[in-house]
Amino acid sequence: MGITDYDWGLIWDYKGDLWHGLLTALQVSVVALLVSLVAGLGLAMLRMGRAPLSWVAAIYINVFRGMPALVTVIWIYFGVSLLLGVNFTVFQAGVIALSLLYSAFMSEIFRAALQAVPPGHREAGQALGMRDTRIFFSIVVPQAFKIALPNIGSMFIGMIKDTSTFTVIGLLEVVRVTQNVNAQTFQPFVLYTAAAGIYVLVAFAVDLLFRLGESTLAAPPKGVVARGLRARKQRRIHALVSELA
Repeated sequence: MGITDYDWGLIWDYKGDLWHGLLTALQVSVVALLVSLVAGLGLAMLRMGRAPLSWVAAIYINVFRGMPALVTVIWIYFGVSLLLGVNFTVFQAGVIALSLLYSAFMSEIFRAALQAVPPGHREAGQALGMRDTRIFFSIVVPQAFKIALPNIGSMFIGMIKDTSTFTVIGLLEVVRVTQNVNAQTFQPFVLYTAAAGIYVLVAFAVDLLFRLGESTLAAPPKGVVARGLRARKQRRIHALVSELA
């Protein structure tokens, strides 16, 4: 049986189901990404601070960097319910699991990025009389975010792929949809090939999106987005000059 003998039209027939599965995976990943960024920055600050908080942060980071996504989501969805009587929806369990796992990775990304910011920039802020908190959030964090952005993009792609393990709790993402459709059509080769293709396309799209972000935040800004922003700024300046003339 050759490749052409398979019913590839199934991909088109079930495109709506696959699309909804992809949207679910993206929704879980986007929410988890936002939580992980905030938690990761906080963990990085604790890790760079004094003991015993730095020890606590180090233990958390190393524990969750070593935890598989499958085990984590099972503990969140089933274990917490058994131990504490708290029941999460599959969406909530997926977000919490990804947030716990990837905040540990994000913290190390942020720690390296924060340490890469030249000390002279902090000293310049102090010379201007700025408070330490303002220096950190207005000078250090924006620069660290630019440095960390490529790795954050890679982590986001990993998040989307890890949602495929959440089929164990019934999350209707791409792989779970593929399993359901395969149970009706018995065409695993076609359907899992389609699922793999979806993940690859999403990886390319996310990479492009973050590259656009990198070029826009570069100094000086580059790329299509940056040119558009400059053109918009120039139009506003010309409009203002015309009003004053």
